[in-house]
Amino acid sequence: MTEPAPHLRATADAYDALAVVYADFARDALDGLPLDRSFIAAFAELARATVPSGSACVAELGCGPGHVTDHLRRLGLDAFGIDLSPELIGLARQEYPGMRFDVGSMDALDLADGVLDGVLSWYSVIHAPPEHIPAYLAEFRRVLAEGGALLVAFFESGGGPVEAFDHKVTTAYRWPIDEVAALAGEAGFEEVGRMLREPCEGERFRRGHLLMRAR
Repeated sequence: MTEPAPHLRATADAYDALAVVYADFARDALDGLPLDRSFIAAFAELARATVPSGSACVAELGCGPGHVTDHLRRLGLDAFGIDLSPELIGLARQEYPGMRFDVGSMDALDLADGVLDGVLSWYSVIHAPPEHIPAYLAEFRRVLAEGGALLVAFFESGGGPVEAFDHKVTTAYRWPIDEVAALAGEAGFEEVGRMLREPCEGERFRRGHLLMRAR
């Protein structure tokens, strides 16, 4: 087995060490975020449009303890999760025993080409060094069927350049939304819509959301 890149190993180790604390924090994170939920609902509808008869198969990449994957299931999607952290995957399997959760890396998915109707990346690329983002987006495009949906959520830089910040788990990055959209376009996506949300109480940064379709 190929040894993971140093930044992947560091991210997995950091989340493993805080898995229980992070899972408790994240469990109800969507409850007070109606705008965020509305964009996830739009993603679900776009993914379902690719399979008019049948259930859309979607993956949450960087699923953590599985709370958003379960939200996708409750929206009627055939959803499963993948995450680097074995500890978080173990907690997800305990919390949602009827669902599929796998340990894996977003930059090298153990999935065939074009098998998914949707990919959700919910704050999961935030720890990737900026030079790695194009490869992540290319891998998302590889596993999506033509017309498949991609939703990427991230910390937005307020119009400034890409900037590292002191995330509570491990170093993360804020991105200008136009730059993420441009990189996604180069990877084979067309933009459907975007949302910029100002910080809620207890949040530090503006949030960016991009909804895209695979060309």
